[in-house]
Amino acid sequence: MTAAHLDPTRKHDFVFLIEAIDSNANGDPDNGGLPRTDPVSGHGLITDVAIKRKIRNTVALINSLEPQEGREIYVEAGTALNTQHERAYTSEAVHDQKTAQQWMCRNFFDVRMFGAVMTTGKRDKQAGRVQGPVQIGFSRSVDRITSLDIGITRVTPTKEEDLKAWLERSETTDGKNQGKETEMGSKHVVPYALYRGTGHFSAPLAHRTGVTTEDLSLFWRAFEIMLEHDRAAARTNLALRGLYIFTHDDAFGRAPSHELFERITVKARGDSSARCFSDYGTIEIRDTGLPPGVTLTTLLPRSA
Repeated sequence: MTAAHLDPTRKHDFVFLIEAIDSNANGDPDNGGLPRTDPVSGHGLITDVAIKRKIRNTVALINSLEPQEGREIYVEAGTALNTQHERAYTSEAVHDQKTAQQWMCRNFFDVRMFGAVMTTGKRDKQAGRVQGPVQIGFSRSVDRITSLDIGITRVTPTKEEDLKAWLERSETTDGKNQGKETEMGSKHVVPYALYRGTGHFSAPLAHRTGVTTEDLSLFWRAFEIMLEHDRAAARTNLALRGLYIFTHDDAFGRAPSHELFERITVKARGDSSARCFSDYGTIEIRDTGLPPGVTLTTLLPRSA
């Protein structure tokens, strides 16, 4: 029997918690890479784009070791989008935009799940617009965050001419170089932040794009481990602390998602002094008295 949260014919709404320790969960390129922040409240933000990028990367990693048809990634670094949907027209089964769109849904995991706008490029090589069943909102920190700009140095110059200039300046009468030339840089992190995010899965839209039970299983698997395989110098300590899925017993839902989301709460401290997960105490999960036809599955933390 298929677990309820793996059934693509049902509506799913989910809540997740992401922890950042001495890390930058989502840098803002318009602000020098500083952690994204709500300028009014001071709360930290993680965009939906950042989350979906991590899921795409994780699915690609999984597929590199466990290859299966239909798991390609459309929005992939180093590949032009026009080239991706133009590939559909090399198939004998594709003869118009509608069949090209169907081809894209069959072959690309992220098109099936997240949708895509494939209306660029040559008019006779477009694949239309797909509305994906999975939508993820911005994640917001429980409390306001403290952004730190950490200065760092590097002993190796970037340019060859910089190295030559240093050698000329540091050359002494005895033929030895004195001291070391360094270049300055910075690393942007927050000492600690706990972000809460939400998402949705639409069964009717999943039916349109052809999402299967295997697709939904892969999505949850990738979500659970996405931070484990996205390490970088400024995000070595990111962790998924919670993943809670509300599943309805039909395609259109039995209760408003915002009412379900209110059942997973983290009590704010009202300042930015938290430095570990336990500083927030126990996550409140109101799993009793759920609306008729709604069940709750907790993927993380795992039960003992």
